[in-house]
Amino acid sequence: MDTRIQFRVDEETKRLAQQMAESQGRTLSEACRELTEQLAEQQRKIESHQEWLANEVNQAFAKLEEGNAHFIEQTDAQTEMERRKANIRSRFNKA
Repeated sequence: MDTRIQFRVDEETKRLAQQMAESQGRTLSEACRELTEQLAEQQRKIESHQEWLANEVNQAFAKLEEGNAHFIEQTDAQTEMERRKANIRSRFNKA
């Protein structure tokens, strides 16, 4: 089911927006619909990422509670990250 969105802008803003939309071969209504759809898609991506992140955190806590967590020293983690970054950089430098 489609829904209707209404909002108010001054006449000059509406005129300029219509002019821009028409120069792109679409109506102001179509441009507003496209913007609304883009905003909704961005929100879907955010929600999807938040769901993924919450799942990852929950899995980490479950692993910790089960006694299966493995901790490493910060210096070891930093060394591993630098190694990974260098590996990625070397791949880009070859291209």
